Amino acid sequence: MDPRRKGILLIAAAALLWSTGGIGIKAIADSALKVTFYRSLFAAVALMLFLGRGVWARRQWTSTTAFVIAIFSYGACLTSFVIATKWTTAANAIFLQYAGVVWVLLFSPLVVREPMRTRDAVAITVAFSGMALFFVGRFEAHGMAGNAMALLSSVFFASLILVLRREQRAAQAAVTWGNVVCALAVLPFVAHDLALTPRSFAVLAFLGIFQIAIAYVLFVRGLAFVTATQASLTGMLEPVSNPVWVFLFLGEKPSGFAIAGALVVLAAIAGHTLAGEPAMDLPAPD
Repeated sequence: MDPRRKGILLIAAAALLWSTGGIGIKAIADSALKVTFYRSLFAAVALMLFLGRGVWARRQWTSTTAFVIAIFSYGACLTSFVIATKWTTAANAIFLQYAGVVWVLLFSPLVVREPMRTRDAVAITVAFSGMALFFVGRFEAHGMAGNAMALLSSVFFASLILVLRREQRAAQAAVTWGNVVCALAVLPFVAHDLALTPRSFAVLAFLGIFQIAIAYVLFVRGLAFVTATQASLTGMLEPVSNPVWVFLFLGEKPSGFAIAGALVVLAAIAGHTLAGEPAMDLPAPD
């Protein structure tokens, strides 16, 4: 299989797993920080089992600064998104977080030396137009603190994509240790109440193992074959897929606007993918 196509398929699979996060977080009554703690804890354990000794390999840590930025961005992205999902609607949270693709487009030339192309800007503009249709009647002005948190999450999301793309050899280790650091940072705030109901345990275990650990393994592997812009654009399959889970588990049928918006987003991703050329190998970091 063509490496670029393989990369896109891996990232698409990751986006499908990510898309289960909103409904999972909303399905339990536990606090945002408690969700963050257990989700990261389960993800860290799963990643250490999946990756084995690769997590500890010093040779992967090619840039200490980039590695630290990746860990911080990862933990901050997860925490701010969970808080945003609790403070505002899931639709608001995911829509605003994906403003991160704009930051990726703007900063890719500087951070990973991937040139900004007209077709990149066009594809992202079309995709966002589709998302606007997708959330007609669902995006709400209230919960402004949650909306602001979601926008902050978009910055960390973009930072994570760019640094993982730049420091690919450290990417899997960075994601693993990002979960460890995130869980440890949140622990003091939830240590007084670590009890879980069977339902919460099952949901959080699923989110940690599948929605985070397996998804990020797929994403990191796919990121080695595509540009940061292509990766973030393909990741927009996440908000497109979210209503599918809502329909399957809650019986809520998507509106005509949602279906039209989803088709526009899919067309933007497909058009950009078909028009693109294989990603260039990145130069060694300075």
